[in-house]
Amino acid sequence: MQETNGTVDETVNSNAFNRGVIEEFRANGGRVESFGSVPLLLLSTRGRVSGLTRTTPLVHLVRDGRHVVFAANGGAPVAPGWYRNLMAAGEGVVEVGTRRLTVRPEPVPESEHEELWRLQTEQDPNFATFRAKTDRTIPVVALVPVDDTD
Repeated sequence: MQETNGTVDETVNSNAFNRGVIEEFRANGGRVESFGSVPLLLLSTRGRVSGLTRTTPLVHLVRDGRHVVFAANGGAPVAPGWYRNLMAAGEGVVEVGTRRLTVRPEPVPESEHEELWRLQTEQDPNFATFRAKTDRTIPVVALVPVDDTD
């Protein structure tokens, strides 16, 4: 079992901070106090190796009806697991507020990256730090709704 009485267990997300964010997000209709007005979503993907569903809280931009996310991984030299799982599966489930949407990943053309990075760092300056920490091109992905699951 992955959740009991609103508590998220380690199979959903191995990071204790992230589990707390997931719990608070779901208990408060998508709001997490420590993030203030920075928009969050929850992305659930099936693990490409484990087959388990994993959920990750992500800061995102809303652009042209799409939820845009950045596979920054805190500036680590490799892309995050959620990105690799999402691209391998070809779809995931996003929770935004109280809505659940099935989405497909659509890589954003590099010609759009600079404008999206500018907007992202305006709403969350941490992203400038993430980008500065790595030499890799950080993938920018639009999560395009397939249908409503709720």
